Amino acid sequence: MTAVTVRPTIYRHPHGIFAIDAEYLYAGHAAAHLIVDSGRAAFVDVGTNDSVPYLLAALAELGLTPDAVDYLLLTHVHLDHAGGAGRLMRSLPAARAVLHPRGAPHMLDPAKLIAGSKQVYGPERFARLYGELLPIPAERLQVAADGERLTLGSRTLELIHTPGHALHHYAVVDAAHGSIFSGDTFGISYRALDTEHGAFITPSTVPTQFDPEQHLASVDRMLAYRPESIYLMHFSRVTGVPRLGEMLKSQIQELAAIARRHAHAADRAAAIRADMRDLWIALAQREGNSLDERDIEYALAGDLELNTQGLIAWLDRATEQKS
Repeated sequence: MTAVTVRPTIYRHPHGIFAIDAEYLYAGHAAAHLIVDSGRAAFVDVGTNDSVPYLLAALAELGLTPDAVDYLLLTHVHLDHAGGAGRLMRSLPAARAVLHPRGAPHMLDPAKLIAGSKQVYGPERFARLYGELLPIPAERLQVAADGERLTLGSRTLELIHTPGHALHHYAVVDAAHGSIFSGDTFGISYRALDTEHGAFITPSTVPTQFDPEQHLASVDRMLAYRPESIYLMHFSRVTGVPRLGEMLKSQIQELAAIARRHAHAADRAAAIRADMRDLWIALAQREGNSLDERDIEYALAGDLELNTQGLIAWLDRATEQKS
């Protein structure tokens, strides 16, 4: 059988940072990042099993061998970020997977992660998107303490815990180069929604651990580093960070208010989704987006659905805690 050769889409950013399209759902939706310094490399998030051939092909295109990769820095274990980690590790003999203490057990034994993801996506869609999740051996897994520092080539990377999107989330701070790799805690920003004012950003409140107070605190913690650039999984490098931070924080508060407002609605999901849609369209238009409302909604359709599920899970969790 002839091996299939894939052609990776690579975006070259400053300071030895590369974004590789993970080819998840559609082009321009999810980016795995590669940091290269003094011949050593680290991936920050890796996409799904289907992403792995693209990441390995990108290494080759950049003149790196698989044994040059020291780390897989997995900001959290949601499957668009870490679903391909077990498979990828089998091709990277020197790499260690670095995870939050709450996330590490799910990479050792992904059974609970699989079960929870099937509840969100359904068994058939889960199988189509993610396939078989391979565990990572304990000896190749490293747990990241809050504030832990790793050395990659000649640079230092600081790992800071950033709950809010998920309890098992950390961000990667490259302070010497004014960069933070934020996973999903600093939101999502699709290039199709950019305007002359810059990027448009929205929070990700997906199931099941969204917490607005922790999320706001984590955004403020990242902003305190005064980064010049933030690298998002969805989708890659954004600048103008103070403006985006304020936009993000105001939406976190507004989405929580929307959820509370419709907590007792007959159809909570429909009511929350409709108000979120209206909020996002109004904000996009305020930022100078000239797309038709239907096109804006189309660009954000998946996030509208998952965010709605996450807000309902947050409401239900709050109700349980009060009872």
